[in-house]
Amino acid sequence: MADDTKATATAETIPSVPADSPVPRPDGWMYKGVKIGKKEIWYASPAAQLLLVSFVCFLCPGMFNALTGIGAGGQVDPKAQTNASTALYSTFAVVAFFSGSIANKLGVRMTLAFGGLGYSIYAASFLSYNHNKNDGFVIFAGAFLGVCAGLLWTAQGTIMVSYPPEAEKGRYISWFWMIFNLGGVVGALVLLGQNAHQTAGPVTDGTYIGLIVLMLLGAVLALGLCNAGNVVRKDGSKVILMKNPSWRTEIVGLVETILQNPWVVLLFPMFFSSNIFYTYQLNNMNGAHFTTRTRALNNTLYWTSQIIGASIFGYALDFSKARRTVRAKASLLSLVALTFIIWGGGWAWQKDQAPREVVMADEGTSYVRIDWTDGSKYLGPMFLLMFYAFYDAAWQTCIYWYIGALSNSGRKAANFTGFYKGIQSAGAAVFWRLDGLEISYNSIFGATWGLLAASLIFAAPVIWLNIKDTVSVEEDLKFSDETIEDVVAPGTVAKTSKEEEV
Repeated sequence: MADDTKATATAETIPSVPADSPVPRPDGWMYKGVKIGKKEIWYASPAAQLLLVSFVCFLCPGMFNALTGIGAGGQVDPKAQTNASTALYSTFAVVAFFSGSIANKLGVRMTLAFGGLGYSIYAASFLSYNHNKNDGFVIFAGAFLGVCAGLLWTAQGTIMVSYPPEAEKGRYISWFWMIFNLGGVVGALVLLGQNAHQTAGPVTDGTYIGLIVLMLLGAVLALGLCNAGNVVRKDGSKVILMKNPSWRTEIVGLVETILQNPWVVLLFPMFFSSNIFYTYQLNNMNGAHFTTRTRALNNTLYWTSQIIGASIFGYALDFSKARRTVRAKASLLSLVALTFIIWGGGWAWQKDQAPREVVMADEGTSYVRIDWTDGSKYLGPMFLLMFYAFYDAAWQTCIYWYIGALSNSGRKAANFTGFYKGIQSAGAAVFWRLDGLEISYNSIFGATWGLLAASLIFAAPVIWLNIKDTVSVEEDLKFSDETIEDVVAPGTVAKTSKEEEV
């Protein structure tokens, strides 16, 4: 007598489709494939959607990074940028914590498009500040950008960690991080080109205008995305979502994410620490100790090094000859080693630098900022900044990969990403505020290094014990109202059922 047909199937019972057997896709222009080399891509494929969201972030947060990376938002006095950043990350922290529910209800397309708007307004506020020193506009722009960025980054994270198949999540994260940071490189080159002869004073008006135009273009480009429900992977499977989301189901889902996965709170210190280093690296190091044109060059090298870090870690995390549990543990040990090697080298440099009171003294002080013509005096901190950027990319890539390894559900990934970006922004807000209170550079450095190291201790049990080699479809379906038939390739369930009737 045959066993009754099972209603669900695990990832192991779903047969993979041979590479030479094309999987039928739905009708419509979104699913018309185009050959690029040996690969086929279609508009509603994970690869095409990742490419689109990468270019949105290339133009919006990528250009924002270029502006932030030069230190002080391109100004001489960092006060306006520090206050704006405090406002930005304060609102970011609040909005991002709930933005997973917003993205699940509105869809990633509209969430991302609205999120892109705040970046151009932020750049415009510094253009205004060049002429009228209007602190209020800069702070408002920072607070508004916090709302927008919370939405943009949650939608982006959902796409990046829930669209690709399990075996390719590391490289998808790597591809995104490389393209996104290429925006920082291009923006930094714009700043470098327009300020190459400037050793003092703020960056030029043309710099801000160029960034405003590019950021607006990014917000418009976001409208070209499709929503997660339309995405079909190469094996014919779909992203796990709620078929009928409402504000009530998504708020309840936010609570359920914590109740069903209470161990996720052990990742919160790592989330909190994941942006705090920008205050020291970009303002207290690059913005404080270098001439204007050298800050612009450092900015370019910083975001270029991010690309290198993301490419190495992204592909290493997908190394197919090692089980995923082994890769997770190896990544944690790598982060521990980098934390002590790079930041230990950073302290060797920082302890010999002039204190904040000397650096920020009025014109006429004897303190001379480092210029790229200073030979060996410049080369040491130049490479140090590059290693800091490599470390940043490694840290962020690993966090996104951990989130993707814990669940393949688009709904759960949106909430995990919202927690990540919200708590990350709370940490950034605290450290930008410490900078605004003019805490010493050494104290900010020490607090940053200490929190990074401590957060890895808290995260270790989750990475060591909760990341599995695979997450079954039935496990992910527990967090949605979809069925196995809604998300697997057409015909897969029927085939599995026949195989079970022995």
